[in-house]
This record gives sequence, C-alpha cells and structure tokens, in this order.
Amino acid sequence: MAQTKSSVDPKRTQKSELSSLLVRRPIATNSRVKQDEKYRKDMYLSFVNNALQQKANGINEPFDELVNQFNPKTTSSEGASQLPQLRLWLLALSHVVSRLERTHSALVHAIVNMPWTMLDSATVKSYTVFIGMLISARPEYLSLVLGKIAQGFTHQSGLQALDACMPEGSSSPLTRRVIYDRLHFLLRHLLSLIPTLPSTLQPLLVRNFPHKRQKELAQTTYIRNLLQVSVYCPELADKILATIVDRAIQIDVEIQVELEELDEQEAGPEDVFQLDPFDTVVGQEGDESDSEGEDDDDGNLSDISSIADDLNDDSQTKELPPNIAYLQDVVKKLDAILTLIFDHFHRNYTLITTTGALQLPPPLPDLPPIDGSPSTHSPLIPSSTPNIQMYKQSRPLILATQGMEKSDSGSTERRRALLRDQFHTLLSIFDRTILRTFKSRYTQFLIFWYTSLDSEFADIFLGMLVDRALFAVSADGVNLHNVPVVTRAAAASYIGSFVSRAMCVDREGARRVVGMLCNFLKAHLDPVDELARDGGDIGSMSEHTVFYAVAQAVFLIFCFRWRDLLEEQEGDDEFLIGNTADGRNKWIPELGPLQRVVTSILNPLRVCSTNVVTQFARIAHATDFLYCYTILESNKRSDYGSNNAPAEGRTNSHGAALSSVIHPSLIGEATNPELNTFFPFDPYRLAKSHTYIQGIYREWSTVALEDEDDEDDEEEDDDELDESQETADLASSGLRIPRAKPADADELGLGVSLGAMSISPMRQSMVASVQMRDARIGVV
Repeated sequence: MAQTKSSVDPKRTQKSELSSLLVRRPIATNSRVKQDEKYRKDMYLSFVNNALQQKANGINEPFDELVNQFNPKTTSSEGASQLPQLRLWLLALSHVVSRLERTHSALVHAIVNMPWTMLDSATVKSYTVFIGMLISARPEYLSLVLGKIAQGFTHQSGLQALDACMPEGSSSPLTRRVIYDRLHFLLRHLLSLIPTLPSTLQPLLVRNFPHKRQKELAQTTYIRNLLQVSVYCPELADKILATIVDRAIQIDVEIQVELEELDEQEAGPEDVFQLDPFDTVVGQEGDESDSEGEDDDDGNLSDISSIADDLNDDSQTKELPPNIAYLQDVVKKLDAILTLIFDHFHRNYTLITTTGALQLPPPLPDLPPIDGSPSTHSPLIPSSTPNIQMYKQSRPLILATQGMEKSDSGSTERRRALLRDQFHTLLSIFDRTILRTFKSRYTQFLIFWYTSLDSEFADIFLGMLVDRALFAVSADGVNLHNVPVVTRAAAASYIGSFVSRAMCVDREGARRVVGMLCNFLKAHLDPVDELARDGGDIGSMSEHTVFYAVAQAVFLIFCFRWRDLLEEQEGDDEFLIGNTADGRNKWIPELGPLQRVVTSILNPLRVCSTNVVTQFARIAHATDFLYCYTILESNKRSDYGSNNAPAEGRTNSHGAALSSVIHPSLIGEATNPELNTFFPFDPYRLAKSHTYIQGIYREWSTVALEDEDDEDDEEEDDDELDESQETADLASSGLRIPRAKPADADELGLGVSLGAMSISPMRQSMVASVQMRDARIGVV
C-alpha cells in the first residue's frame, strides 16, 4: 500500500485537475450566459405582461414606465449601454403584439416616433422586424407607421432625429443615405407583408410633400425618395410622377407671376465640387442657407425672358433686391426638380433599351430572427448599406432580365411597350395638369423630351393636341367631355410651338399638321362669310378665340418650317425664294386656305401676336407667298381710330387680291393678351436641365431667313442699330416695314422675337428701355 501511494505523482495529478477545469470552464460560462439571457428575456416579458394586465385593471404606473423606456430623452441620458435593453423590450413586445389594442396606442406611438434610424444596426434590425410583426397583427396602426416613414423621407426629419440625441453604436459615419436606406428597407419589408399597402401610402406621401415655398434641398430630398419608392412600388409610380409634376407646375407658374420684376443679374460661379446631400454626415451639413442663394453656372435669369440682353446696367454688382433673390431661388428650385425627373426618365429609357426591363432594386434579403446577431452583410448596417444611388447618372442600377436577350425577336416590342406605357402616363399627366395650367414655361419640356425618343410618340402627342384644339367635344375612351375654349386655345398654341421647335417632327409631319389646321380655319370661315354676306352678326373676337389661336399657330409654323411647306425642297434659300420658272404654285395645296384666312373679315393679323405677325409678313413677302403689309397698314390706322379708307389693295404674284376690310364688330375691340403671349416651347434657359433639350430643339438662328442686302458694316451700338433697322413708310399712315438685313444683324431684330418669345408681360418701364435698343414692334 505504501508503495502504491508513493507511485502517485502529485504534480501530474494537479496538472490533470487543472486541465479538466480549463476544458469545462467555457461550457459552464456559455451555459450561464444563455441562462442569464433567458432570465433577462423572461423578466422583460413578465414586466410587459404585467404592465398590460395592470393597464386593463386601471393601474397605469407600470404601463407608463414601459412607455417611458422608448422616450428618446431617457434613452440618450444612459448612452449606448441602453441599446441592448431597447432590443430586449422590442423582443418582449413582439410576443404580445396581438394584445396592443387602441388602449395601448400611447406605447405604439412612442415606439413609432422614436428616432430608430439613428441607432446601431442591431437595434435597427430588431425594430424593423418588430414593426413588421406589429402591422401584420394589428393593421389599424398601418397609417401611423406609414405616415412616420413618409415624414422620414423629408430633409427636416434628419435634423429632428439628430435633436433627439439617440446614441449611435456604429463606428461608421451615419450619413443621410444610410438613414433613408433604412426607411426604404422598412417600407419594402412592409410591402412584402401587406400587398394592399400602396392605397394607404399614396395620400400620406402627398401630405408630407414639402410646401412649394421650402428651399431647393427640401424639395429635391423628398422627390429623390419618392422616385426611389416608385422603383420598388410600381403601383404608385404613375401617381408619384403626377404629384412631382404638379409641384413643378406650381413653382413654374409662380416664376411667371414674378418674372416681370426680374432684371438681368450676373451669374455666379459654378460649384464644381458640390457634394451630394445624401452623402453628408448627419449633423455636419452646416448652414443650409449658404448654398441656397448662390447662382448656378449660366444661371442668368433674365435669359428666360425675351429681353435677355436689353437690361444690362451697372447695378449688377449691387446686392439683389429681396424679390429678385427670391425669384432666383425659385428658378434654381424648378431647375433642380426638372433635372431629377429628366434623370429618372433617362435612366429608365437606358435600362429599357439595354436590358428590356425597368429599373428595380436588389431583392429584399430575409431578415434574421429578432434576437439574432446582425449579419455583416445586413443592409441595415451603415458600413454595408446598399448604396442605392438612383440619382447619380454614373451609377444606375441595372437588373438583368431573365430569359430576355437583345437578339430575341420579341424583345424590341417589349421594350417599346414599356416605353409606350411610360409615355402614356406622362401624356395623361400633361392632359390633366400641364395643358390646363396656363403659362407654365418649362414643365412641358418633360413631354417635349419624351416625344423625341420615338417618332410614334410625337405623332400621338400631336394627335392629342389636335383633338383638344379642333374639336369642342373630346373623348377619353369612355365618356365625351366638352373642352373649354381656353384649353382649346392653349392646345393650338402647343401645336404651333411644338411643330416649330421639335426636331422630331419631320417634313411630312409638319405638312399633315398644317393641312389639318388650315382645313379647320376654312371650315370656320365658311359660315362667318355667309353671315357677313347676309348682314348677320359674326360675333366678337372672344367668340373666335380658337380660330385666332389656330391661325397664330399656322403663322408660327410657317415662320419656322416654310421650307418644308414647299412642293419641292431643293437648293438654297436664294433658289427657293421667288416665283417658279414655269409659273406653277410652289406651295403645297394644303396652304391654300391660309391666304383667305389672312384677308378675311376676322382679320387675324390684327389679333395675333405682333411678333409672329410681323415676322410672318416679312417671310411671306420674301418667299412670295403673300403680301400682308396693306392689311397691317389698315390695322394700324384702325388702332389709332382712323376713319380713313384703306389703302389701295395689292395682289400677290398669283393675282389674289388682298383686302384690308375690317368688320365693324371687330374694330376697336381689344386683343387677347393671353393668346398673344403664350408660346409653350420658348427657348429653354434653365442652367442644369437644359442639356436634355440640346440637340432636339430647333433654334430660330438655324431657320432664320437670310436676306439679300449686304449691311455688314452696321455696328451694334444703339444709334447704329436703329439705323440698321430703318424702315420705309407705306402710304400716309406711316406703317414701317423692316428693310432686309444680314443674318447676324437679325439677332437683335425680329429674329430675337421668335428666338425667345416672352410669355411674361413686361412693365412699361422695361418697354421704354428696350425700345432704345430694339426696333421691334410690340415686344411682350
């Protein structure tokens, strides 16, 4: 026995026992951790159950204490150590979501209103899962949750969340992009759970749209988020686009109201290194007003009127008056909004033509269990949040379409169908909103750009305009509607401006439109002439508003597209101008009624825009289409109340007598200023978004008539400019006819009136200054 005891090595025994302890210790520790976690979860769940039970019994103290756990002020005072407790509270509440009735709305409001987007990723994940469970079990809280999400898309919401001072446990900087991506992730998660959610979401998105008076950053932030929603919620895409266009229209019209007060101001330097606001760290944005009042490159705002170069003075360097500074901010705001919409359209067009599908976000990953550990690839972690840069042209999201190859015979038609659907959506918005909003200046260029994508779109757009302008009753496919006169006149203005300016309208398209307009004018004149012969009352000018609008559209188209209205289009202008060698009519037959229109008793040359009429008379005379100056002379005398007999009639080269008869019921009646000044597709002057219009827009300088007389020695100063535009008197009335001048001199003459027709009235003080440098008649 003694020998046995002595054979045992004490050191070996001690080492063996120590090794055993080292092996068992982790197991015992993990077990205790799990037991502690389970104990804490049970304790939180027990407290929640007790609070709800006590609330039902009329005792509010435990419930109020539970609500206070989600108070941002209480949470922020304890720092990041409070976040694990928040996750435990959410976990406990997830077991009783079906019991959260209306009597517990205070608790639900506290949870929904907490600035959860500012928290660490694990808490954000727990919050997202809990909200999904809450809405699935208690749909009555859906409006509350969606309203908070919609509010979170605003720029101001980030500042409000920052004021709550909730802790952020991540080491990565928290940018606005991270916050908005978290909101979009939650909304997509709810969409996957509740298919009928869009019907509840749409009015909430409209309600939270920033007021038009809010600054550019507030508008663009919310619009960017709305366009992101339209990507993963296609059910709302049309309504979201309509909402954004409606806001653009409101701002656009406001510019027109204020434009008469705008003087030319010097443009500021371009901010080349401007940081995307979504990439700024929350709390480090600085003073928002610093960038709101700066000018964009080429942001010379007076360019949007037809007197761009007429109001230069030494006051440019002075501080801008409040109304001018405000208007410049409004113009920049509209420019930014339209740029976002153009970018959105361009991305969709690129994706459709390259992949055959619309832009879609990445698939929504499955959320882990609410009590699990956050994955390093979770989209809720700031460092790996999907950078959904929809609004950076350099990084569009492209979703490969399964089973669709570009070489597929049906692929082209599918792409056209997708583009056609989007075009009809935009066309419907135009018909409901833009067409019926008088004097919008830039928003209509959205449809102008989209029609350039396909000749079919231009035909459809013109067909809709012709239907609205020429027919008093219109059909929407289901019902018949009476079209108001003002809408018909506006549609005629759109026809004239679109055919004149759009490069996508080819020669045949211009001829077809002119033919339809001339046929309408002829049909309108037939009963008027019959009444005049019988001594009947032909009515006042207001009763012929549509007639005058259509006539003005034809005059405008003729000024821009007269070369396309020739029977044969060969040679330069010098060859085309003048009589044909064999005496044949060189103009298309569809133009025949126009001569009758000009010489009719309705006298459109007196009613239509002075700029258009003057240039039409000049070109019609130069091309030997029509001689209008006798009628213009008679109109001028009638405007001054002259009772003298009209001058002796003239004839054109075809022997058509040109009468200057003015019906007694029309003498002395005021013209319609709105008709005279509405040219929907005037030159596009917005600094950022104008790149989308370049290349598809016909400038006046490209079609201006080259005169024969050589006046290259004329200078550009005021006195010599007046001399270069010396006029000859016809008869004793003193009607002044512009003499021929070279194309470069025309830049400050009548060509400017067509190159940038203003749709804004000018103050009388401005008119006086303009007349010193410009011999144009009736600039408006």
